[in-house]
Amino acid sequence: MSVKNIEVSILSLNKGRFVFFTLLTLLFFLFSCKSEIIDNSDRFKKGVFEIPAGDGYSKTIITRKDSIQIEEYEKIISISTDSSSGVKKVKHIDTLYIKWKNNFFYSLKMKSPKKELDKDPIYVQIVKVTDSSYSFKAKIGFSKFATDGTIYKTK
Repeated sequence: MSVKNIEVSILSLNKGRFVFFTLLTLLFFLFSCKSEIIDNSDRFKKGVFEIPAGDGYSKTIITRKDSIQIEEYEKIISISTDSSSGVKKVKHIDTLYIKWKNNFFYSLKMKSPKKELDKDPIYVQIVKVTDSSYSFKAKIGFSKFATDGTIYKTK
């Protein structure tokens, strides 16, 4: 064997080792950097939730179990007479059917509608999720009435 052949063999051997170790290192980084993804997207389908007080309403407590959602809130009514004015709080409890299309979209339908508007379903789309809350956009039926807000999980 000549010196030239030995040099070519050593260079081929080193090139092969280099490629092998490069691939091994790349695979190591790919698999070691894998993050743990915990799928807990169902966490908003059951439990107790709260919507902070809004214009004309106290905070709303929502309880979800199976296909039922119960909402408890106080409607704040302004009362004024000739001599005084004040507010009256009237407690309301609404029961709705909840139907989940997927983890980010659901519809609500009043179990016992009291007004014509209550007969229409409410379509809710979850637009942002945190550890303990989600932001949503809601629309009543096919009307132009839409609202948005944030729901916080309490239990």
